[in-house]
Amino acid sequence: MRIAVTGSIATDYLMTFNGRFADQLLPDQLHRLSLSFLADELDRRRGGVAANIAYGMAQLGARPVLVGAVGSDWGDYESWLSRHGVDTGSVHVSDLRHTARFFCTTDLDQCQIATFYPGAMTESRDIELAPIAARVGGLDLVVVAPNDPEAMRRHTEEARALGIPFVADPSQQLSSLDGDQIKALVVGAELLVANDYEAALIESKTGWSAADVLANVGTRITTLGAKGCVIERAGEVAIEVPVVPEDRKADPTGVGDAFRAGFLASRAWGLDMERSAQVGTLLATYVLETVGTQEYAVERTPFLDRLAGTYGDAARDDVAPHLATAG
Repeated sequence: MRIAVTGSIATDYLMTFNGRFADQLLPDQLHRLSLSFLADELDRRRGGVAANIAYGMAQLGARPVLVGAVGSDWGDYESWLSRHGVDTGSVHVSDLRHTARFFCTTDLDQCQIATFYPGAMTESRDIELAPIAARVGGLDLVVVAPNDPEAMRRHTEEARALGIPFVADPSQQLSSLDGDQIKALVVGAELLVANDYEAALIESKTGWSAADVLANVGTRITTLGAKGCVIERAGEVAIEVPVVPEDRKADPTGVGDAFRAGFLASRAWGLDMERSAQVGTLLATYVLETVGTQEYAVERTPFLDRLAGTYGDAARDDVAPHLATAG
């Protein structure tokens, strides 16, 4: 199954605030908010939603096609992703701009405040999917992850025109989109994925009810943080999937990307929705336990043991044949 993952490719600057943002916010003064948080730690890491998803899929033995735009400073990052199994042949390199930058501060409650500089990402709107499909022998699925908004619209429309099923994942760009723009990205999607806050924002901005959303997409997955995720399809009973307990909480950045990676790789294997979500939640736990979105590695036996520890031996038996080359 050939999957193209479109979206951001970035360098992450991850900081830790040894306090709680909520303690510093004055409700009656939010209209004139002016705060500075003293960070205890700073880590520079590889990131970007599309790159994170592609890396996670490759850790599970898939070879996703990464689609996005970067700057000329991309060399080392490209080498890293290629070496770990990602097809980077359709990444556009800008002659004018640097690779996007993501600055994120996390507090003791795992709440985050972030700023994103798009840089070369703005040029991803010029990338066509048809030549990519021709290069790799056709595409079976296109993931439309957070990106330049015009690029997200273009890739969604082109996937529809080419008859390629697509995943709608507007998440981090929802704040910059209005209701009609969100509808344009969602209608007809094989899968819509968002966290619980983003799911509520989609409904608020579009004016849709939860039932309206399900009427416009094949499947809706809402991630719920420590409560796992819920899978919904119109006319069917919702499926709830709990998380895999973490050994430690290091940094939540990229947890959602890893969930998507695990889910998509498992669906490509032919596993059902519930089992795919279980693999996704385990991969998300791997990221939670590390600082950086691509600093983990999947080793076959430990991965299967943790999967069985939460979801039972049947889960291990279903996944084991597909992890023969992982780790």
